Amino acid sequence: MKSKVKLACEGAIVEISLSDILPMRKVAKNSKNTVKYRQIVSSIKQIGLIEPLVVHRQKGSDHQYMLLDGNVRYEVLMELKVASVKCLIALDDEAFTYNHKVNRLTAIQEHFMIMKAVKSGVPESQIADVLDIDVALIRKKRDLLVGICPEAVSLLKGKKATNASFAQLRKVGPMRQIEMAELMCATNNFSDSYSKCLIAATPADQLVDKESSREVDGLSSIEMARMEREMETLTKDFKQIDKVHGKNVLNLVIAVGYLKSLLDNARVVRYLAGNYPEILTELQKVSESRLLDSEVDPETGTDKPESDEDAQ
Repeated sequence: MKSKVKLACEGAIVEISLSDILPMRKVAKNSKNTVKYRQIVSSIKQIGLIEPLVVHRQKGSDHQYMLLDGNVRYEVLMELKVASVKCLIALDDEAFTYNHKVNRLTAIQEHFMIMKAVKSGVPESQIADVLDIDVALIRKKRDLLVGICPEAVSLLKGKKATNASFAQLRKVGPMRQIEMAELMCATNNFSDSYSKCLIAATPADQLVDKESSREVDGLSSIEMARMEREMETLTKDFKQIDKVHGKNVLNLVIAVGYLKSLLDNARVVRYLAGNYPEILTELQKVSESRLLDSEVDPETGTDKPESDEDAQ
């Protein structure tokens, strides 16, 4: 029998006076000095509110609402002396951030959004004003993927690769870019320092600029050659480990599941408690471990991305 999906909010967006909305918490004073807060202020000034606030009707009142999501946006609107705002009316009074599952934008996603805006005719200066950042940074984000092969872009899409990582990738040829991207994804390490190490371990024939690309302060040519050999060995070892990692994780999940079923048996627990209390303690620790819980991405084996506290 098919079950109906329960709606979280009423179907229509409603215009509500700000004076009728009661915030659930106050925005900290120091948060108003952050880049994110200034960006929300600039965005609302330039283009208005994008995402409606989420409110819930206060019990015993037809005109008062509790603010469930959008405390920062509400604070900004109050500062700008806006009279009313568009809201979604939640059917449950769950007092948590409704967009707590929204992932942060990656560098590649920002690039594609800026490119789409530019192609739609939005001036770069206006994009910079809305995001409250320098126009030079907008151009840098626009040119993020210049010199990066499509295969490497596909591998890093949705990952936490930084602008500095892409700057390092541009120093090598397409095949090495793909190899570096695979290593970054496999190790879940997209830092500038790690990408520099990969560049230092790159054979000269795979570098775009063979003279300057591998320069590392404080290292001689002999030390660079040694680093290249060691990184090559580490890369081979890591790839070998990566091949069996998925199988090992699956075996661990099955083993932990079986262990939990054993510990659900009262007779087994009583026997272990009476004869092997130390073993029982360790088994309980293993069964309660969160290393294999839903907070780990089943596709990559890495932690799921962080989420935004409030978005505009």
